[in-house]
Amino acid sequence: MSENILKDLQDIELKKKILIDTELFVLDMDGTFYLGDEILDGALDFLESVKRAGKKYIFFTNNSSVSSENYIEKLKKMNCHISRDMIMTSGDVMIRFLKSKYPDKSVYLLGTPELEKSFREAGVNLFESERDEKAAMSHAICENIPDIVVVAFDKTLNYEKLSNACVYIMKGAKFLATHLDINCPVKEGFIPDCGAMCAAIELSTKVSPKFVGKPFKETVDMVVDATGVDASKISFVGDRIYTDVATGVNNGAMGVLVLTGECKLEEVPDSEVKPTVIFDSIKEMGELLD
Repeated sequence: MSENILKDLQDIELKKKILIDTELFVLDMDGTFYLGDEILDGALDFLESVKRAGKKYIFFTNNSSVSSENYIEKLKKMNCHISRDMIMTSGDVMIRFLKSKYPDKSVYLLGTPELEKSFREAGVNLFESERDEKAAMSHAICENIPDIVVVAFDKTLNYEKLSNACVYIMKGAKFLATHLDINCPVKEGFIPDCGAMCAAIELSTKVSPKFVGKPFKETVDMVVDATGVDASKISFVGDRIYTDVATGVNNGAMGVLVLTGECKLEEVPDSEVKPTVIFDSIKEMGELLD
């Protein structure tokens, strides 16, 4: 049974059909386009194949600790030159969500200085806490609370931020988060990501966050609005079933799995989410596009 599922999802005619049906490829980055600081074989060739076929591509990453400008520079070093409108992060999705659903509401952000800068430049009303480190470690008294607490992949997280977030949520602030990834893959292992930070806050407050990055509808909505491409013509391409692939298949788009990163082929049959199709890599995708 498992062998039949895998055979069907790797059928050459299915692969060609999905490539023909796709107008926009939304590419994950680490594990899909590059690994660490090394671009994957055939990645740049794939982008050229997309252009020759008259199709489009953009990049999307759930990592909200780094600004889009940083990713643009990283890709530039790999000889991949893109403009700002060709990359999105879960931080961008959160900004759009806040601006559309909660305009002018005050937001206490657990995020890096880069993300805070992006929020300010977008006009998000950031809340300045009156609770200092001493207060965070000794009591839950506060005269004012923000309307919303937003948790991102905060590599500058400390106890003061963590305590304040919990106090505000317990006193009624809405709990939002950029993405659900528990760990971020790094050289020789993992480091805790946004989902792990949210788990600590949820355990303390008994309140669950609303996530907006991959694999949630808000991500697809932003891509559709930004590009004008109908969801049914979009393929989300990545190496993780529970984020990249699920974004597509759960929200009216396509979910394309590549086997160059986290997910292994033998894991697919047991997954609740099934890819639309499986490729060995985006190199194979490019070769079949030509």
